Amino acid sequence: DPAAAVDTDATFFIPPSPSLPDGSFSTEFLLRAMQSVAAAVKKAGKKNHLFVCSSTTTPGAVDKILIPMLEKELGGRVGQDFGMIYNPEFIALGDVVRGLLNPDFVLVGESDSASGDRIEEFYARYCQNRAPVRRMSNISAELCKISVNAYVTMKISFTNQLRLIAQGLGADPEVILNALGQDTRIGAKYLRPGLSYGGPCFPRDNRLLAWAAKQAGVRAYLAEATDSVNEAAKADLFERVKQATPAPGPVAVLGMAYKPNTYITEESAGLHLAQQLKRGGYRVLAHDVHSNPTNSPVLHEFELLPDPNDGDSWKGVATVVICCPWPQYANLPIPPTVRRVSAWSIPASGK
Repeated sequence: DPAAAVDTDATFFIPPSPSLPDGSFSTEFLLRAMQSVAAAVKKAGKKNHLFVCSSTTTPGAVDKILIPMLEKELGGRVGQDFGMIYNPEFIALGDVVRGLLNPDFVLVGESDSASGDRIEEFYARYCQNRAPVRRMSNISAELCKISVNAYVTMKISFTNQLRLIAQGLGADPEVILNALGQDTRIGAKYLRPGLSYGGPCFPRDNRLLAWAAKQAGVRAYLAEATDSVNEAAKADLFERVKQATPAPGPVAVLGMAYKPNTYITEESAGLHLAQQLKRGGYRVLAHDVHSNPTNSPVLHEFELLPDPNDGDSWKGVATVVICCPWPQYANLPIPPTVRRVSAWSIPASGK
């Protein structure tokens, strides 16, 4: 109920901001949500309400779209009659509560210093770890947010590029990456051999950075290369499975979620592989620890592997592919006759 916001000091908005065909993000749902609250605030005659946008937005959207809309709806000026803050959350699905209470840092885009002070005071009470607060203009914060994810995806694509090179030369990418992680200039986070990145943030934030670069009259070569390596990692997995067993398989794809501790399958390596295999004439048996046809309707496309811990489930399976490193997949009763394909450092059986 938008009217409930009238009795609060601030309203946080975090509706979806879907990607548009050109790579930028839609503000449709943000505008709807903020307009309804603005109407309630104006009707109550309330002043100095703080509007906080926590959805990821296209750089420039806060200043050029959201603030003009609020000024029109409220009949006032930002920084005088109401406050506007851009405050995206850096939370990981599956670890939301810890991420909210103990962020690495708090990012604040502010239209005026008084609003920035208010949000900083809020986080001083809210965060358990006294996280550093980085305050800047709205457009700087918008660019900062997507840059964080773009940098992480770049690091993931570097590990996948190295894995592909090592794979061709007969080197061990895991020990190489472990050594690289000891260098403090690099750090160990995300330096792990694996598959393509996916999920609701990484792929599209990287594409948004490329879009923003075009608007600035430059080209985001690193963002483009990151995306290309990610696609190469997907293609490599498909080729390895085809080499392991010809169609129709069957092939068991374990791990449809894009990462452990979530059911989200959006742009996941497992989902992409399963769809490629199905198009290639394979019989696909899908499984995930948390994802199922109820919470991930896309899984209705596939036959499900009943229980990977039941030896009978493996009868007739030609190849198993571990696409998400769920710990539950570490000690499965996979028969020795089943070929194994995995990029993860968890064993596909108890051996």
